[in-house]
Amino acid sequence: MLAAFDFGITNTDVIINSDNKNTYYTFPSESINNQFIDKIFNSINVNVSEIKKISVTGGKSSNLDNKYKGVPIIKINEVEAIGLGAIALYDIAKKPFVAVSAGTGTACVYHKNGNFNHLGGISVGGGTLQGLSKQLINTKKPKDIEDLAKNGNRKKLDFLIGDVVNEIGSLYPDITASNFAKARNIDSLSDEDIAASISNMIGEVIGTISYLNAMLCVESSVYFLGRVSLNTVVKSGIEDRLKLAKIDGLFKENREYGNVLGALGCIQR
Repeated sequence: MLAAFDFGITNTDVIINSDNKNTYYTFPSESINNQFIDKIFNSINVNVSEIKKISVTGGKSSNLDNKYKGVPIIKINEVEAIGLGAIALYDIAKKPFVAVSAGTGTACVYHKNGNFNHLGGISVGGGTLQGLSKQLINTKKPKDIEDLAKNGNRKKLDFLIGDVVNEIGSLYPDITASNFAKARNIDSLSDEDIAASISNMIGEVIGTISYLNAMLCVESSVYFLGRVSLNTVVKSGIEDRLKLAKIDGLFKENREYGNVLGALGCIQR
């Protein structure tokens, strides 16, 4: 049996691999220490004596001891975890690729010839979505935010290209010219419209950094990991931005566990 942990800012993802089958778990993140690991193993009824190795990534997991109750802890650099997670999800080990891990924040990684390079990242992600939503519409629950956004109309708050100019380069009229700009002249806003505008804005920012890095690396696709794109309105915002540069976005099932899959891949090898 193998165990892998990704200690994120918001969530801690765990995979237990037994008989070559993965079982996935997610917990709200706490301080990274043996007590938190105890709590996780106890809650999922894992017998630690059956575990051969534990891999960890994310947060300050490098501060952990090198063993947990006699079990070796293998510490994985987060850039490598992202790259190996993309390989595990998309089966792209033999090709160059750009992977974007969009969780609480957003990180971009480039793979070529077996090497993983950090292209950089941005502080906008799922944490931004939840924080702004809590302050503006009094909810931070991802499902509630998505449900509200689906029923909202961001065009009531966002200026679109078609609102301000007749034509500008190759941009089509429904592309956002300015997020939330109409809100400055509106006294009463619906929660649905606010959620729609926030979600789209987060998606547009992630989509922009994604296509710019893809163009920088001369790649025509971006492979997504992380939880924030599970919000369908955010995902649509990402895809709309990618389309501007004719870049394909790939969104595989279980992508929210991409980083922890990469950590697991390290000890499976």
